[in-house]
Amino acid sequence: MEIQNKATSLWGNFFNVRMVQIRTFHMTWFAFFSCFFAWFGIAPLMIIVRDELGLTKSQVGWSIIASVAVTVFARFFIGWLCDRIGPRLSYTYLLIFGAFPVAGIGLADSFETFLFFRLLIGVIGASFVITQYHTTVMFAPNVVGTANATSAGWGNLGGGVTQFAMPMVFSMFVIGFGFTDAEGWRMSMMVVGGVIFVVGIAYYFLTQDAPDGNFKELREKNMLPHKKSVTADYFKAMADYRVWILFLIYGACFGIELTVNNVAALYFYDYFDLSLVAAGGVAASFGLMNIFARTLGGIFGDNFGALWGLKGRSFWLFIVLLGEGCALMVFSQMQVLFLALPMLIIFSLFTQMAEGATYSVVPFINKKALGAVAGVVGAGGNAGAVAAGFLFKGTMEWPDVFFVIGVTVACASVLAFFVRFSEAQEEEEKANFEHASLDALRVRAQRANTALAQSVAVVEEWNANHPEAQKS
Repeated sequence: MEIQNKATSLWGNFFNVRMVQIRTFHMTWFAFFSCFFAWFGIAPLMIIVRDELGLTKSQVGWSIIASVAVTVFARFFIGWLCDRIGPRLSYTYLLIFGAFPVAGIGLADSFETFLFFRLLIGVIGASFVITQYHTTVMFAPNVVGTANATSAGWGNLGGGVTQFAMPMVFSMFVIGFGFTDAEGWRMSMMVVGGVIFVVGIAYYFLTQDAPDGNFKELREKNMLPHKKSVTADYFKAMADYRVWILFLIYGACFGIELTVNNVAALYFYDYFDLSLVAAGGVAASFGLMNIFARTLGGIFGDNFGALWGLKGRSFWLFIVLLGEGCALMVFSQMQVLFLALPMLIIFSLFTQMAEGATYSVVPFINKKALGAVAGVVGAGGNAGAVAAGFLFKGTMEWPDVFFVIGVTVACASVLAFFVRFSEAQEEEEKANFEHASLDALRVRAQRANTALAQSVAVVEEWNANHPEAQKS
C-alpha cells in the first residue's frame, strides 16, 4: 500500500495553504528552521562562553562532538517513530520536549553542565528526518526531490541565520537591557527555547500525517500497513547496503555542514582576527546559501531522474560531492579574507547541493520503510560530523583539518556509483514519474482553461453592459 493523492506541483501551488500538502510543506521547513536555529544557537556565542567558563581547546572540541553525537541515535529512533505514529505527532513531541534543554543550557555553570545540556540539545537535530519524511509522503515522484531539498534547505538556513541573529539578540540583552555577558548568552538561549515550544504546538494543529488524513485514521481504513509490520520493515531496510552507502555519503556532505556551523565563527575569529559580530556575519554566509543551494540539488536530481532515471540521480550525486571536496581543499589554503570568503561560498554551494541530491535518491530506496531509510541516512550526517569533530579536537591546525576533510569527501564521491537500482524498479519509477508529470500538466491545463473561461466571461459581461461599443 502506498500513500495516495500526493501533490504533483510545488511552485504552482506555493501560496495555496488550503492544500494540506502545501501547508505541511511550509510548517515542516519552518519547524526545521526553528530546530536548526536552536541546535546551533550557542555556536556564535561560544567566544563568550569559552571565556566565561574557561574552556580549553579540547573542551570546546568535546562540546562540538556532543552537539552532534547524540543526534546519530536520535535519528535512528525518530525514523522508526515516524513510520509508527506519523510525522505530525513525532514533530510535536520533539519540539515541545526539545525546548527544555535549549532553554536549560542557560543554567550551565561549568564545563560538565554545559556539555550535558549541549548533548541533550542535539536530540532536536532529529527534526531533519521528520521534515524529509513529511515532504516525501506529501509530494509525488516528479517533485519529491525538489520538495525535500527545499524544505531541508530552508530549514538548514537556520544554521546561517543564527550566526548573525544570536550575536544581535545577545547584544540586545547586554546593551539594551544592561545584562552582563554571562547573563546575556543565557537569556538569549532561553528565548530560543520558548520559540520552539510554541512552534511545536502550532505543528500539531496545522498539519496532518498524509494527504488523506492521519496515520491512525488511515490504518483504521486499512490504507496503511499496521504498526506490527513497521519494525520488520525497519530491519529489512537496514539490511540494504545502499542505505549504508548513502549513510556515508550524507556524512560527507551534511556532516561537514554541521561541523562548519559549529566552528566557522571561531575559525574566522582566531585565524582572520575578526570581531565577534564580524566573524558571525562571515560564518553566516555559509549557512545562508541554503536559501537556494540545497533546492538546486533537488531540482537537478529530479531533472537528471527525468532524463536518465534513478541512475541519473546517483550520477548527479557524484558530481556535486566531488565538487564539494575540491572546493573545501582550496578553501583550506586561503589565508586572506577576500579569497577565503568566496571559496567558502562555493564550498557551501556544492555541500548543500550534495545534501539535496542525496535526498532526491532516498525516497526510492524502500517505500515501505521510508522512516528507516530517512533516519539511517540522516544519522550518517551526524556520524560524519562526529568524525570531523575529533579532528578539530586534536593538535592539528584547523586549515590542515579542512584540507584532510576535503580529500576524504572527494574520495567518498565515488560511492555514489554503488547506489544502484534493478531494471524492474527503474521501469516502475519511470512510469510513476511520467504519471505524476502528466497529472501536473493536467492541473496546469485546467487552470489555464479556468483562467481563459473567466477572461471570456469578463469580456462578454463588459460587451453586454456596453452595447454601444459593439456598434461602433
